[in-house]
Amino acid sequence: MRVKNLERTRLWLMLLILNSGLLICSCEEAKEHIAPAIYDRDSVSVMTTYGVNTLISDSGVIKYKIVTERWDVNTVKNPSYWYFDKGVFFEQFDEKFHVEAYIQCDTAWYYDQKKLWHLRGRVRIRNINGLIYESEELFWDGIRHELYSNVFSKVTTPERNIEGTYFLSDEGMKHYTVSNSVGSVESSDITGEKEEDEKDKKTTTPADTVKEEPILRPQAVKHRRVAP
Repeated sequence: MRVKNLERTRLWLMLLILNSGLLICSCEEAKEHIAPAIYDRDSVSVMTTYGVNTLISDSGVIKYKIVTERWDVNTVKNPSYWYFDKGVFFEQFDEKFHVEAYIQCDTAWYYDQKKLWHLRGRVRIRNINGLIYESEELFWDGIRHELYSNVFSKVTTPERNIEGTYFLSDEGMKHYTVSNSVGSVESSDITGEKEEDEKDKKTTTPADTVKEEPILRPQAVKHRRVAP
């Protein structure tokens, strides 16, 4: 009898140990792997809008039209900004609501507190006078009412083509500066030169290609621009 009782006791102990092991394994398998919560709110946009086609006014007058596929607004970042990762298209109007110019690019940031636009990727501007501006990066300062770029820029007008590594202009693209510029102009624009000088230029410079000084703004000192 004692032998049978010992065997039963051992059997119960083995079953108890086996069941406890199964319970431990089942608890481990049921454990959920949950990522930590996001407490840093500055990585999340407070507003995301799709299919935007809206008008923006300045001092009570409609000045711009914005068209974009996606518009993210982040007011927690420092500085706060709007983000257009699908590109953006602008139209600029005069007081009579006539289109004065359009601007388009692949990506854009707008720092609302600084009133500063940062345009990236295939930036293109065309104004009412037929001027076309092309670059890979452009800044638009709403406080100074200036456009500027520190990368290669190309300006094309009905009279001339100018390329340079620095660009500065007013918002209407009527007065602009292109530094380190090389461009081509029509022969009728070159005046006051003697025939001998023209012969000398032909021997050293390709036909119809000269280094052309850009139209300078009234400011004598070039502004130093950096990204925000």
